[in-house]
Amino acid sequence: MDNLHFEAVIQPWGNNMGLRITPAISKAAHLERGTVVTVAVVDGGLLVTPKPSLGKLFAFPYSEAELVQGLDPVKAHADELPAILASERGD
Repeated sequence: MDNLHFEAVIQPWGNNMGLRITPAISKAAHLERGTVVTVAVVDGGLLVTPKPSLGKLFAFPYSEAELVQGLDPVKAHADELPAILASERGD
């Protein structure tokens, strides 16, 4: 994709400064409300990039159903769980 250039104005936002991201900018940058971004100070300005979600970084090789398939109390070591005391249950 060609680099697009937009002009914006840094404005006061409480005791800070803010940059309004217009619909055209957000659409071009594939940003939506609630997107977590990283802001890096680079030569000549700031670089704002969306932070990849964990799901995009790593794909689990097995589903939860596949992981528990064939699991029984012995294989799950359920016999090794400690007994819960009455005082721990609030009795």
